[in-house]
Amino acid sequence: MEKVLKGKIVADAINQGILNRMPALYERGIVPTLAIVRVGENPSDIAYENGAVKKAKTLGLQPEKFICPADIDQRDLIEVIKAINNDEKIHGILLLQPLPESIDADAVRNTLCPEKDLDCISDASLSRLFLGETTGFAPCTAEACIEILKYNHIEIKGKKIVVIGRSMVIGKPVAMMLLKENATITICHTKTAEADLKDLCRGADIVIAAAGHVGTLTADMVSPGQVIIDVGINFNEEGKMLGDVDFEAVSKIAAAATPVPGGVGSVTTTLLMKHLVEAAERTVK
Repeated sequence: MEKVLKGKIVADAINQGILNRMPALYERGIVPTLAIVRVGENPSDIAYENGAVKKAKTLGLQPEKFICPADIDQRDLIEVIKAINNDEKIHGILLLQPLPESIDADAVRNTLCPEKDLDCISDASLSRLFLGETTGFAPCTAEACIEILKYNHIEIKGKKIVVIGRSMVIGKPVAMMLLKENATITICHTKTAEADLKDLCRGADIVIAAAGHVGTLTADMVSPGQVIIDVGINFNEEGKMLGDVDFEAVSKIAAAATPVPGGVGSVTTTLLMKHLVEAAERTVK
């Protein structure tokens, strides 16, 4: 493989862009402020929250935590979101998911104001994305895939790209974003016939694996010269983080690929902070 597409160098470039934009906001007395809403004590939520807080503080941004008990009434949680929506000093919201089963997650996420929905989880935000509008924010992980390609000067326009996965979190949004970049997109998923999946992946210029399963993309599914973006985050019995791609085998064939960890995930939180700064900038009249 010619190149390992590491996320840190991409994140560092985005971080520098954020730092360059901060003085203009400070001069106006604006400190971009992120509301982090967590329900319960899920360890993975806490880990992501801690990472977001650390990243925000490193960049001179202000995180504010809204920690709710796991048994919070749905109506009370919605009121928390509404209060944040109406707080002019808070510019963005990160709602940690999944929510407890006792809560209607759709009702809660759709309470988010699109102007503060930094990770594009509400239907209103998603509709803006699918309509090609630029008034909202893209899902951070989906956007990270594109940022990695662009940073490494990997052409998107006119390329055949296979997306494995059809979730509203990554698969469908990244497909729409790539379509806007004038790529030709094929979406595959767990119900795609195995032979068809192999043929489609082999014939692609770029493959984005976002199915959420270890071993989704193996060496017999790739061709020389391809670029592979692995969005998967999985853990084996030993607690080791693994992607959807058999990186060791695939990397011997593909021209470039993202590792897990150290690839797409490294860029995601940084893009959340970029969105926060953009949301704050939009409040300047």
